Amino acid sequence: MGALLEVILPVFLVIGFGFIAVKRGFFAPEGADALMKFTQSFAIPCLLFSAIANLELGTYFEPRLLLSYYIPAVSGFTLGTLGARLLFGRPWEDSIAIGFCCLFSNAVLLGLPITERAYGEAALSPNYALIALNAPICYGLGITTMEIVRNKGGGVLRTFRAVMTAIFKNALVIAILLGFVVNLTGVSMPGVLNDAIDLMIRAALPAAVFGLGGVLAQYKLEGDLGPVLMICALMLVLQPLATWGIGRELAIDRDAFRSVVLTAAMAPGVNAYVFANMYGVAKRVAASSVLVATAGSVLTIWVWLLLLP
Repeated sequence: MGALLEVILPVFLVIGFGFIAVKRGFFAPEGADALMKFTQSFAIPCLLFSAIANLELGTYFEPRLLLSYYIPAVSGFTLGTLGARLLFGRPWEDSIAIGFCCLFSNAVLLGLPITERAYGEAALSPNYALIALNAPICYGLGITTMEIVRNKGGGVLRTFRAVMTAIFKNALVIAILLGFVVNLTGVSMPGVLNDAIDLMIRAALPAAVFGLGGVLAQYKLEGDLGPVLMICALMLVLQPLATWGIGRELAIDRDAFRSVVLTAAMAPGVNAYVFANMYGVAKRVAASSVLVATAGSVLTIWVWLLLLP
């Protein structure tokens, strides 16, 4: 019960404050959207830039950690896509968007604050290593698959351009790449610039979590129940379970094991809806799955925290 009260509920209470503020009209939906725009385009990129710039790459960018997370994630995308197509008879484009909901976990807005509250700020380095590759891998896989289906296997150059454009227009990806540049070159940044970035970082997670609640308040709980429950089962139970098994088999250290399992146990992120909206397919299922899985993760994350060493 201590983990639920001390680690999980404070984060979800802030989400709840944002949710109620928008639902009750105390905070305009446009304000919540603007707040998310600020955090995702400016504050969180500053957080990721600083984290990657100061990360010990040789220690945390190691294959066992990455395999423990991305094998289950890519498997979840495959199972979600095939399940939507074969079990629920959705068109291929809908199925890929539903599969994307089983791929892109909320590693930043939920994974970072919950891991920090559970194990302290010093425990976040493995999280940053996973997040650094999350957007490029997930968007690369989702967009490539969608463009192949839309082009019926043709238009390789067009597909490649679409993938590269979507990835490198993303502020998070740009910030991560700049962080790698600073890390690998050893460039010393002016102190005044570091202080400005630190000010942005302090606003990143609280504002993002509150804004997430405001955005969720704008979603309607609708869409096919079957695909939504499938997404919840894959994201909240099966993928963290697979990550647990692979992490144990590969004998990753305790801190990395905690981070990778918790990251895998997060609900789908808002990016799942962004992807569906970008292609205009399965938007109701994506929105419903983000809402239902985020609410359900209050209990499932509690269970994973109790089980983790």
